Amino acid sequence: MSSAIKYLMISSLVLFLSGFSMNDMTMKQVVSEDYKQYLANNEGNFPFPQTNYVAEYILTPSTVNHNYEFRSGLTGYVNLWIVNFGDILEKTLQGKDMQSAFKQLSKSAGEGSSGKMTIKYHLIDYKFEELEARLRLQISVLKGKTTVFDETYFEKGQSQGGKMFWTGAFGMKNSIQQSTKNAIDKILAKSLHDMMSKNIR
Repeated sequence: MSSAIKYLMISSLVLFLSGFSMNDMTMKQVVSEDYKQYLANNEGNFPFPQTNYVAEYILTPSTVNHNYEFRSGLTGYVNLWIVNFGDILEKTLQGKDMQSAFKQLSKSAGEGSSGKMTIKYHLIDYKFEELEARLRLQISVLKGKTTVFDETYFEKGQSQGGKMFWTGAFGMKNSIQQSTKNAIDKILAKSLHDMMSKNIR
């Protein structure tokens, strides 16, 4: 093959690829899509305290609407990883493990006006950095319109470096799910222990 033909082929390829941006090639990976099934597959793996609480929960609007996007060099920049924390937290609260920690736990239809103990969850910050989830979550308990408990918790999820190194994009979603679940579980368990120790009813 002559050098002239090679030059024309390379030039054509460069011109073809230049017509595509990173957005054109991006593969969006939504972490919460199969999170309900992930929870079902991992039931009983974390020791939640058992309470006698009959409660309802609410998520703040910013928590519900949360959207965090990032790329990872380990798994290829073509993949855009999307974490909707509110969806993940909602599925966690409705999952068997958290439901079993309460005598009854249901979603509030409003702002907690039923007279039940109301637990409010407010996401302050979520990031997936250095191969681990990092979560800051404010948890409040309301009785009527009175706040009787208000604490902010920070936890790091279990590092997923080894898994991501060996499995790449294939295991990335599972890695994010596992580290995020670990951070959430530690915070939820701590908050329940704190509520009981402070005799919140």
